Amino acid sequence: MCLFIILMLFSARLAGLFWWAVNPDRWERAFNDSIVWPILGIIFLPFTTLMWVAVVPTGNPSGLDLVWVGFAVLIDIMNYAGGAAKRQAVPGYPSGY
Repeated sequence: MCLFIILMLFSARLAGLFWWAVNPDRWERAFNDSIVWPILGIIFLPFTTLMWVAVVPTGNPSGLDLVWVGFAVLIDIMNYAGGAAKRQAVPGYPSGY
């Protein structure tokens, strides 16, 4: 568990791949035996994907599970927004984009 937390602090994508390799059954149950959604999730929304697997092991979310997944969506959005804000600080980067 400690290794997983350290991986997640450095990279949610690495943590997702590690967790998928260690416990593929949980991922299959969470995504109803689909391989497309976990791959897309790890690429585009890594924190949301990890939270989905953590709180929805049966693939059917309920009440408070959706709140936790919502927080993970916000974290992913903040990561993308933070990356866009950092581009403005790069000298010579065009500001029109």
